Amino acid sequence: MSPGPTLADFGHDPLWISIIKAVFIFVFLMLGVLMGVWTERKLISRMQHRYGPNQAGKFGLLQTVADGLKMGLKEDLMPRTVDKVIYFLAPVIIAVPAFLAFSVIPFGPVVSMFGVKTPLQLTDLPVAVLLILAMASIGVYGIVLAGWASRSPYAILGGLRSSAQVVSYEIAMGLSFVAVFLYAGTLSTSEIVAKQADGGTFDIGGVTIPLPSWYAVLLIPSFLIYVLTMLGETNRVPFDLPEGEGELVGGFHTEYSSSLKFAMFMLAEYVNVFVVSGVATTLFLGGWRAPWPISLWDGANVGWWPMLWFFIKLVLLFCFFIWVRASLPRIRYDQLMHFGWKVLIPLNLAWILMVASFRAWRVNPSGPVIVLMAVIVIGALAVYFRFDTVLQRRREARAAEVEAEFEQLRDEPEAGGFPVPPLDLPHYHGANRKEVPSV
Repeated sequence: MSPGPTLADFGHDPLWISIIKAVFIFVFLMLGVLMGVWTERKLISRMQHRYGPNQAGKFGLLQTVADGLKMGLKEDLMPRTVDKVIYFLAPVIIAVPAFLAFSVIPFGPVVSMFGVKTPLQLTDLPVAVLLILAMASIGVYGIVLAGWASRSPYAILGGLRSSAQVVSYEIAMGLSFVAVFLYAGTLSTSEIVAKQADGGTFDIGGVTIPLPSWYAVLLIPSFLIYVLTMLGETNRVPFDLPEGEGELVGGFHTEYSSSLKFAMFMLAEYVNVFVVSGVATTLFLGGWRAPWPISLWDGANVGWWPMLWFFIKLVLLFCFFIWVRASLPRIRYDQLMHFGWKVLIPLNLAWILMVASFRAWRVNPSGPVIVLMAVIVIGALAVYFRFDTVLQRRREARAAEVEAEFEQLRDEPEAGGFPVPPLDLPHYHGANRKEVPSV
């Protein structure tokens, strides 16, 4: 089985090949957004026993094209009090990094393109995963600046929520990658995919145990934590607190009319969904490699076929986003921050310690001290979670008692609450009106 391209295969493409691959990525993401919006509306409508788009084009396929034309041609209204420069730059700042992050995602192995041998990936770096995290961090500046430049309290609250949310969930996201780095020994996306070609074996007590090749199975806690942080990183339900239509009208883009700038925000959201799905596919689901039992076919991982497997994995992850949106309600902001800081990050640290101890034990089996330290720390984390859970339950019980006391005082003025003024209003019984005398 071919391990695929490595870092040595990059940097040798002619300029025109690089331009072709860059244009392909741009067109792929733009068409993906058009089809993604249509797919999301169709799937959610079917889950809610509705038809969804069915008028513009066959099966409503042209509905998103019509929406895009409407937003592009609609009058652009701008409030007088906004900071005009930042107001215009914010949609660009949030959209451009989303496209740049996809440049290091591998689509397939080395292929022949117009007679030139080239990997199906625009570029790769020794720290390619850190580039993706950096682009995600820059993208949140667009949300914060959009809220600040709008000079609206709703928009500013949405921007502040986003900045706090991205800090907490990017920490958990970065920690979920650490276990992958420990196993792969590299931060290059193409080499991480190559490391998942064969899971290898593990010898214990003279018994050889085969290890799974996909890190989603071998490192399942990291994969599950990353799936949760995907939702928080892309501001999708149930973590779409920066928008919060129920309490913030529209959040950071409240003052942006349904024009081209508003379309840039929607474009960036869907491109970010594709980016985090591509990262999940690359780091945890074997990248462009075919799943079992398709991988038993000798030609499954050569040529242009791997692009199909990558695309199928990407679509399935995107459908997962839609499924979550149709199933879960938005959580409260305090629950969001509590879950990120007090659950995901401690769990990640404990899991990283276990993985690091296991890797160190494989290198030096006579090191029981490392394993003992891991057990102590994990036990301390378990005690912390138990203690924190008990305190949270006590706080909730106390809040329920206070609420019950308030309800009693409100409903029973004689118990010491506020007096209720008499109601001197007419009372109707059917067609006959009977006035209630004043108290």
